Amino acid sequence: MIRKRRRIRRKPKVSYGTYEEVASMPRRLAETAIILKTDRDIEKMRRSGQIASQVLEAIAEVIAPRMTTQDLDDIARQQIEKNGGIPSFLGYQVPGHPPYPASICSSVNEMVIHGVPGLQILKPGDIVGVDVGAYVDGYHGDNAFTFTVGEIPENAQKLLQVTREALYRGIAQARPGNYLGDVSSAIQSHAESNGFSVVRALVGHGIGKDMHEPPQVPNFGRPGQEPQLKPGMVLAIEPMINEGTWEVALLEDGWSVVTADHLLSAHFEHTVAVLSDGPEILTRNDNLWGI
Repeated sequence: MIRKRRRIRRKPKVSYGTYEEVASMPRRLAETAIILKTDRDIEKMRRSGQIASQVLEAIAEVIAPRMTTQDLDDIARQQIEKNGGIPSFLGYQVPGHPPYPASICSSVNEMVIHGVPGLQILKPGDIVGVDVGAYVDGYHGDNAFTFTVGEIPENAQKLLQVTREALYRGIAQARPGNYLGDVSSAIQSHAESNGFSVVRALVGHGIGKDMHEPPQVPNFGRPGQEPQLKPGMVLAIEPMINEGTWEVALLEDGWSVVTADHLLSAHFEHTVAVLSDGPEILTRNDNLWGI
């Protein structure tokens, strides 16, 4: 039995993300230009996707109690640079945020996403979401995996299993003629039918020469919501599923997002190309995912 973890005492700087604020997102995004990739573009993205996936595989081989999240970041940067890439996240900046200071996001337990690596020591029973991108030959690859540190309790095991399943259910809908809402709805329905909640304030995205391109990819929605999927779209599909409430809070570092109730959160992600015959996972790594 894992002892109950202490609640975060630091007061979040901002709480954000209501359903009403983002429920119409797919409709709005239907009016935004989406960049369709050529066969040559997708071939290059296979390379960046594989390098990004190898980072997660390298972390899976060594993650253990008493490591720090900075140790994980060091491994990631070395792995990316060894393969001729550049960390996509390092120095990345969005309006209202400071430049991101690391090569990965490392989000432990109740942290949903964008955890900044540092001196935090991993303990048995922790779950650690690692999100990493690699920029190679002009294109980005992006993926995430939630790791376990030693044995974890049953509730955490179920959360991780359902979040992984939700990701693949969403990917299965990423085929020409379907709609973005079909992907979103598949993720949401699987998570919620298992008693979990879907984060509303954070979503997936298109990806290519830029790390974040249209369209945004919510993990909630209705079947048939636009835009319609076409060959050449490349999407970063990334369910962020919470054990308790879907509401989140932003901490004072301007990056780290935690669950509002401090219960666990899991995060899995693949970069997926929509091809004429269906989806292709550009970050596929059978050694890591076992699929």
